[in-house]
Amino acid sequence: MKHNSFSFFLIVLFSFQMLGQEKQFTRADTLRGSITPERAWWDVLRYDIQVKPSFKNKYTSGFNKITYKVVQENHPNLMQIDLQKPLVIDSIIYDKKQTLRFIREGNVYQVKTPSQSMGSEHEVKIYFSGKPHEAIRPPWDGGWTFTKDEKGRPWMTVTCQGLGASIWYPNKDHQSDEPDRGASLTMRVSKELMAVANGRLLDKTPHQDGTISYKWGVENPISNYTIIPYIGHYENFAEVYKGIQGDLDLNYWVLDYNLDKAKDYMPREVHNMLDAFEYWFGPYPFYEDGFKLVETSNTGMEHQSNISYGNYYAGGYRGNDGSGTGLGLTWDFIIIHESGHEWFGNNITTNDLADMYIHESFTNYSETLFMDYVYGEEAANDYNYGTRSGIQNKEPIIPSYGVNAKGSGDMYPKGGNMLHSIRHSIDDDKLFKNILTGLNMTFHNKTVDGIEIQRYISEKSGYDYSEVFAQYLTTTDIPILQLYVDAPNNKMFYRYTNCIEGFNLPLVLNGTQERIKIIPSTEWQSVPIQNRNQYLFTPWRIEHKYYLDVELVKQMEE
Repeated sequence: MKHNSFSFFLIVLFSFQMLGQEKQFTRADTLRGSITPERAWWDVLRYDIQVKPSFKNKYTSGFNKITYKVVQENHPNLMQIDLQKPLVIDSIIYDKKQTLRFIREGNVYQVKTPSQSMGSEHEVKIYFSGKPHEAIRPPWDGGWTFTKDEKGRPWMTVTCQGLGASIWYPNKDHQSDEPDRGASLTMRVSKELMAVANGRLLDKTPHQDGTISYKWGVENPISNYTIIPYIGHYENFAEVYKGIQGDLDLNYWVLDYNLDKAKDYMPREVHNMLDAFEYWFGPYPFYEDGFKLVETSNTGMEHQSNISYGNYYAGGYRGNDGSGTGLGLTWDFIIIHESGHEWFGNNITTNDLADMYIHESFTNYSETLFMDYVYGEEAANDYNYGTRSGIQNKEPIIPSYGVNAKGSGDMYPKGGNMLHSIRHSIDDDKLFKNILTGLNMTFHNKTVDGIEIQRYISEKSGYDYSEVFAQYLTTTDIPILQLYVDAPNNKMFYRYTNCIEGFNLPLVLNGTQERIKIIPSTEWQSVPIQNRNQYLFTPWRIEHKYYLDVELVKQMEE
């Protein structure tokens, strides 16, 4: 998918703003994280990947056939292909007949290509092999996992978000360019094993050497880091969910000895998830490819139409509740959170890793919306407020652009609290739901810049939230709402401090019958109050819905 370019001005401006982080980036970071001239001229149309992993030798070999389109008239006759050490490219075949030359610079290969005309389509078949990087602490550290199940049998998979899909196969490793025509993954494994991947099973081919090739594929565009193999002693059960767009095929691939447990547990959790998220976000984005959960040895990841699951068939996050309220133990965190990424992350994907808050903040907030759908608004407020214990405010959420930099982990709880604050300031859940469903319709199967999502929310809500986003995403300061009660004159004075100039989050204060709306700024303002509505300004009531600190002051200072 051809990416939407950042405006040059915004990149330069933000780069200067981020210099204070004192983060030093290398040429390798730039090659990995930017649209280089050797990347810009070609648009990925399709990936067809084949891999043969050896559990015994921890060795992989295979190829990726990349179909692409030339999108620039004048361009270098070099193509950047990414493949991380210790894997190596063995050979590259162009349009089924010509062997291409290449040189390596770290984890980047520069491939010499023939002259190609604007609009023409071609393919390169890239053969690779080697002992791949093994994940040390999956899914947070990427790479192959060669482990054993409880019966001592081979169990293999890959995790690679952030580290990049080039950790295990050659590709254009930039999330701005998804294959428009989908992708396939063929895994050749021992006949005792089952291999599962994204989308639907397209082909099963036995070989004379005692191996079987399983070919899976998706019709939709897909992020390269979410194309993932799962190989083990899997059993399957399936059902059909009656969704907004009709019948949605649900498949569950679990280790054979967990089949009965999974049948009793997984469908209920998945149905609850789909009920809530199709309500809030609109239709599941990939009806054509179906939805599946696949059991894995790590906690789980948001692999498109292919969610990995390792949460022990229990509520919470492996027995923990990040909100500290106990509410998070009543539903399976991995099924809810990772599936939420099907809408934000897989359907809507950011061009640059620096904008990953679009993936993680919205998906973190999907947990609150799930709570709201199942338990109601007050439980959702309690859960969201509880997640603030995980906010550190040591670094801004948005890092530098163009260098494959991932922002602060605060993009999860802080981003979710930012969105909760915006929702309450809109004070119209029908409108807020329309914004969320509209995002998933407008940007369906697209890659975006974060600013596009911000502008959409401002446009559809009828209020400019740009300074609100800037406050929470680019600073580590928690805004303070100062309140001064002028009792003799029955007025409440208010202003924001500890914030950027221009911060203007509206506050809607609702009671049983009373309602007050204010739009504080960094200047003192006032609103008339009465005994019956003064309670609306109770600090706890405000802080419970808005990510602010409230301070009662005895006098107004300039």
